[in-house]
Amino acid sequence: MLSWKLHGDGKNIASGEVVSVDERLTWPRTIGMGLQHIVAMFGATFLVPIITGFPPTTTLFFSGIGTLLFILLTQNKLPSYLGSSFAFLAPVAAAKTEGGIAAALGGIVVAGVLLALVGFAAKAAGTGWIDTFMPPVVTGTIVMVVGLNLAGAAKNDFMQGQRLGLITLLAIGLVGAFFRGFLGRISIFVGLVLGYAYAALMGDVNFDGVRDASWFGLPEFASPTFSTSAVILFLPVVLVLIAENVGHVKAVAAMTGKNLDDQIGNALIADGAATTIAGLGGGSGTTTYAENIGVMAASRVYSTLAYIFAGIGAIALALSPKFGAVLAATPAGVKGGVTVALFGMIGVLGARIWIDGRVNFADPTNLYIAASSLIIGISDMAWSRGDFTFSGIINATVMAVIGYQILSRIAKARGTNRS
Repeated sequence: MLSWKLHGDGKNIASGEVVSVDERLTWPRTIGMGLQHIVAMFGATFLVPIITGFPPTTTLFFSGIGTLLFILLTQNKLPSYLGSSFAFLAPVAAAKTEGGIAAALGGIVVAGVLLALVGFAAKAAGTGWIDTFMPPVVTGTIVMVVGLNLAGAAKNDFMQGQRLGLITLLAIGLVGAFFRGFLGRISIFVGLVLGYAYAALMGDVNFDGVRDASWFGLPEFASPTFSTSAVILFLPVVLVLIAENVGHVKAVAAMTGKNLDDQIGNALIADGAATTIAGLGGGSGTTTYAENIGVMAASRVYSTLAYIFAGIGAIALALSPKFGAVLAATPAGVKGGVTVALFGMIGVLGARIWIDGRVNFADPTNLYIAASSLIIGISDMAWSRGDFTFSGIINATVMAVIGYQILSRIAKARGTNRS
């Protein structure tokens, strides 16, 4: 199953051709492509532990493990890097407040298990029910809520170092506007590097932890604890991960010209397993990465072998505590500049889902569900019952998913729907 034939002479890709998933270039070129995938995922993957306070090397270690597992479980047919998912940011922050990092890890484990179960259901019954249960108006709304609900957290970091935050934010925008291709796609990562470098030159980075860290060593592992009130916070994440994985499969299928619908269930199972393993060991939950899709599209190299080298490279980097200490020393202002752009981009991605799905907001049901859910989620309308607290994201998700199913059925029965 894990085998690759040489594409042509292994050095050149003719016009109109692509390097298929079961092909490879020469070994140096394939390894180089794997390193490029590490760079592509690097900024986004490390933003999650930098923001949440998870050990960066642990998160990187499990992203490498998850990538290798993904290639194996999707039968070597679906290229993908599994990096840290931004959908976990809000529930992790809330769970850590309630029960520390262990409670957050418990929520990550449960989210992974549920995602894998959805994958098994998709293999057994097909994926049509996913489209019915999660139409674009619902998924777009949930993704937008996940991003914009974090606006307060971005503001808090930004205000702790406004000068660094502004420089970092401007750097991200300028890089995205000035550079084409690969550099433009990783503008957040480049902006983070520039902001960090400026902070270091100005003496705003505390390097004590870097000096004390060893060059080589195992990542810092941790064990989860399970609290029902904390686990509930992670339920909306499962819906986002479903949408991300399905979108990834369809994007790769469109680029390669292959029908990969039979791999949707496997992709969900693989990401669920990777997320579960990460949560059990102290890492953040994973998802497929648009950044790496961009690398594939630009290079026309879809070889899964490149991703295997990327996963191995990520694991190797994770075995350097000093490397992790450099990342952990990121000043709050730099993080603030990054998160202002990043969280806003996540929110706008929700709007893109609406546009791509051609959501009709002349339909009162679509308009009502999106509008109500956004206000509930962004303003974080939470309520408590006993030991349980239901956050704004939870309530917005319930409104979007359950509310849409009820109202759309009523409208269809009455003939008042305009979709």
